[in-house]
Amino acid sequence: MAVTKPKGSTRSSQATSSRVWLYSSLLTIQYGVQPLISKRCIRREVIVTSSVVACEAVKVMCALILIAREGGLKRSLKEWTLVGSLTASGLPAAIYALQNSLLQISYKNLDSLTFSMLNQTKLFFTALFTYIILGQKQSIQQIGALFLLIMAAVLLSIGEGSGKGSTSSDPDQILFNGIIPILVASVLSGLASALCQWASQVKKHTSYMMTVEMSVVGSLCLLASTFKSPDGEAIRQHGFFYGWTPLTLIPVIVNAVGGILVGLVTSYAGGVRKVSLTVLPIQA
Repeated sequence: MAVTKPKGSTRSSQATSSRVWLYSSLLTIQYGVQPLISKRCIRREVIVTSSVVACEAVKVMCALILIAREGGLKRSLKEWTLVGSLTASGLPAAIYALQNSLLQISYKNLDSLTFSMLNQTKLFFTALFTYIILGQKQSIQQIGALFLLIMAAVLLSIGEGSGKGSTSSDPDQILFNGIIPILVASVLSGLASALCQWASQVKKHTSYMMTVEMSVVGSLCLLASTFKSPDGEAIRQHGFFYGWTPLTLIPVIVNAVGGILVGLVTSYAGGVRKVSLTVLPIQA
């Protein structure tokens, strides 16, 4: 005898599916245009830490506005605990803070196509860490596709590292300030995505609150690092907004919106689905 699903359950499933496709489409567009607008709107003089911290601040404001709009701000604050926050968001926040800094460095030293292609390797690492942390397996076809993705990234890295595929005349700068940072960022992205999926689906932590917590913790980590880092010295010497122009706000705000969308897609569809939607190579 066939079991008929309740109409309410079907409507809820359809609404969730529609949200996933909407958030996924917006995230794909954001991720495709981010390298382009970052390269065009952020001057090389801009201090990396300043742009990352500013982006995190915008994320916090957007997430709080969305929580208040849904009428859940008081409830979220009432249910919030320090231990729960650090457990769900502390480690991913620190990882994402480091990853964002590495991405900002790579933006400035790789062309948009190379950056996007190498950044696709985070799909492989997301699948790996999702399997390790959550036990989610991939099909044979998916494993084969991930292998081909890694091979393409390796070949592209060899060509870019030789200086033949880049406008820069310094292969060492391309390798150490472009290729290596983006590959390390991909590994960190995979780990953080799996941890966020664990927090949202296992610990039932809401997406917006995770965004607020991770942005605050990540910003604190970055600001603490300025006491010893070159960025900190540059901030003390030139000021926090050194090199900024009104155009610098565009990639900062777009990146912040992307961070909100990442949390939503991870919460509704999982880390691997989220990453697979952002592997759109764009050439300047």
